[in-house]
Amino acid sequence: MARLWNFSAGPAALPEEVLRQVQEELLDWHGAGCGIMEMSHRGKEFGSVIAQAEADLRELMTIPAHYKVLFLQGGATLQFAQIPMNLLGEGCADYVVSGSWSKKAIKEAERVAGKSRVRCVASGEAGNFTAFPDLAQAQLDPQAAYLHVCTNETIHGVEVHDAGILPTTVPLVADMSSHILSRPVDVSRYGLIYAGAQKNIGPSGLVLVIVREDLVGKAWPQTPSVMDYAVMTENGSMLNTPPTLSVYIAGLIFQWLKRQGGLAAMEALNIAKAKCLYDCIETSNGFYRSPVEKIWRSRMNVPFTLVRPELDAPFLAESKAAGLLALKGHASVGGMRASIYNAMPLAGVEALVAFMNDFAARNA
Repeated sequence: MARLWNFSAGPAALPEEVLRQVQEELLDWHGAGCGIMEMSHRGKEFGSVIAQAEADLRELMTIPAHYKVLFLQGGATLQFAQIPMNLLGEGCADYVVSGSWSKKAIKEAERVAGKSRVRCVASGEAGNFTAFPDLAQAQLDPQAAYLHVCTNETIHGVEVHDAGILPTTVPLVADMSSHILSRPVDVSRYGLIYAGAQKNIGPSGLVLVIVREDLVGKAWPQTPSVMDYAVMTENGSMLNTPPTLSVYIAGLIFQWLKRQGGLAAMEALNIAKAKCLYDCIETSNGFYRSPVEKIWRSRMNVPFTLVRPELDAPFLAESKAAGLLALKGHASVGGMRASIYNAMPLAGVEALVAFMNDFAARNA
């Protein structure tokens, strides 16, 4: 059976080239006589895999030497609690709420630290999360332990394209789960970057944490060892058994990205894909509509609505029959959503646009 175009928000499509390599190496990795998922994480074979993955990620993102790279578990959601446990100390933290995921992040931080120590300094909720909040109006605490932002909201499709709008007077903590590796990033602007793997990095089960070394070693005394950045750093991300298969596949994807020309080349392709889809929406004479203000529209996650809600079900049924998968919007917002991560080629977006144009012509 031929592979179809998969627009899932996550777990998401992986590059076919990488999947075929995984298939080839599944039973016998490089003559080891077994696959990666079967071998000890303490052995030299897996040690070489995780070391190469870190080296390739550092090269791709130009990560400074004084930043630690951790391959952890629990997804980005565990980081919502782990970050205050490691960075808050006795102080307070500021949060920007720009969509569902940053809203979940502040709620979890309040759970572990108490509401009095966690402040929402700006929110886009009053506008239904159609734009990133105006930080020029935010009353930021210059003594805050950190400022937390989500730079691409997967559900609402709001993305920060210019990191220059994000203050760096205190350590900047960014959830980049759904657009990491889609473009170059100046890592030095951030105190900590974290990202769940199941969008642009690899399969679920892994979360990346890139943290400046001066922020490591400040965990609350009651922090579980496996959640302490310092402990995990000292143990090379392997205090316990890491998600070995996910780390291995992430490493293959890092190598695949390098073969594509790196993050600058991926950004150019992602701009072209997003333009193709948004142009279709904009030229549909109102049949399709993007709820997000133009300057904040995500290149990775494109939510859109149809002119009449009763067309949603036929659109989904017909698109699936046409080989276009997972276009239903998140249950909290409805409508449609096309996630067009790095692994989605331009041809897949063009196939979606052709279907959308045809559907609109038949149902206008």
